[in-house]
Amino acid sequence: MYFGAKPDLFRLANEMRNNPTNAEKKLWNQIRPFRSEGFVFRRQHPIGIFVADFYCHKLKLVIEVDGEIHDSEEAREHDDGRTDLLERFGLKVFRFTNEQVINNQDYVLGQIKIFITEQSSPSLPGEGDKRG
Repeated sequence: MYFGAKPDLFRLANEMRNNPTNAEKKLWNQIRPFRSEGFVFRRQHPIGIFVADFYCHKLKLVIEVDGEIHDSEEAREHDDGRTDLLERFGLKVFRFTNEQVINNQDYVLGQIKIFITEQSSPSLPGEGDKRG
């Protein structure tokens, strides 16, 4: 799903794919094995007017890896607007810092695995039905 991404964005995504940050490289190596379970992640995937760091169509999941540049108030406001727009497309957005990806991979992978499990588990009959 590209949600109307323009050709220029695809070129930018390709450039970014060829120049990942250390944290992006590390996370890519950690999430690639999910492919064997049917969850294919794409790197630097154009969506609307943005390039998502990672995207899994089956899960409708965007994963963003934020470096120090994202620490300023202006950057946080931009990121919040970006997350809001992506969520309006019906996507779930996870944001992790470079430090989390590099130094706390158990937490990062744990959050992703929990989400995969939640999305993969069929609802039980009557679940959420409080009438009865």
